Amino acid sequence: MLLITMPGDIIQVTANSYHDVNSSNSTLLICWVLCPAVGKDIVDLCLDRVRKLADVCSGLQGFLVFNAVGGGTGSGFGSLVLERLSADYGKKSKLGFTIYPSPQVSTAVVEPYNSVLSTHSLLEHTDVAVLLDNEAIYDICRRSLDLERPTYTNLNRLISQIISSITTSLRFDGAINVDITELQTNLVPYPRIHFMLSSYAPVISAAKVYHEQLSVPEITTAVFEPSSMMAKCDPRHGKYMACCLMYRGDVVQRMSMLPLLTSRLRGRFNSLTGEYGKKGYH
Repeated sequence: MLLITMPGDIIQVTANSYHDVNSSNSTLLICWVLCPAVGKDIVDLCLDRVRKLADVCSGLQGFLVFNAVGGGTGSGFGSLVLERLSADYGKKSKLGFTIYPSPQVSTAVVEPYNSVLSTHSLLEHTDVAVLLDNEAIYDICRRSLDLERPTYTNLNRLISQIISSITTSLRFDGAINVDITELQTNLVPYPRIHFMLSSYAPVISAAKVYHEQLSVPEITTAVFEPSSMMAKCDPRHGKYMACCLMYRGDVVQRMSMLPLLTSRLRGRFNSLTGEYGKKGYH
């Protein structure tokens, strides 16, 4: 279900060229809201739509929540929806994909306040929160995709690729992380330490895709580099408490393990145990 509060965004989404969101066969529902300030007045309507979607599920695993916390809708109304989901579906897992603003790429002076206040809601009402950073994604588009001035379309396509890869095991058969609950169990060491850093490799521009070939060890090493992180931070200054690597394609276990063992010798892993399956290693 897509929640929209700005009239301009409603026009843009309904006029998109990807699919007809107004189709009677579409499972995409839009709540047309005139102003973010009326969030409390329409939250019951939104939860009613969620309930109708949940009723037609044969086995509801949980919820995937996508929001950007820089604006009022994603932070304020998003927090309200998360709180109500926790109250109505307390035993269901909630996996959040949250886009944080950056001081270098800012569109409003209230972004820091919105982000800080909404983080409390993410802490209390999500089981796993995958953090994405505007500045990091801009840098990847410029550096790896050779885009001098990335547009929101470029950013959203990269973000969608990240999310698609993370949720691959939810949509296809695999030996590990086959549902939201197992993803939470494998990655979250303590309930309140559930903010995850994601990375992706390789990211190659269309002009170079037919000229560059990377081995599995090179790809595995690349995902641990700061330049591949979807949030602006350097994890080399700390240690990994949990890690999940998901591969697409034919991967031999010993090929992917070599860089991991090397990283462990450098002291970057707290411990190294896991299983290997069709879709990944954790």
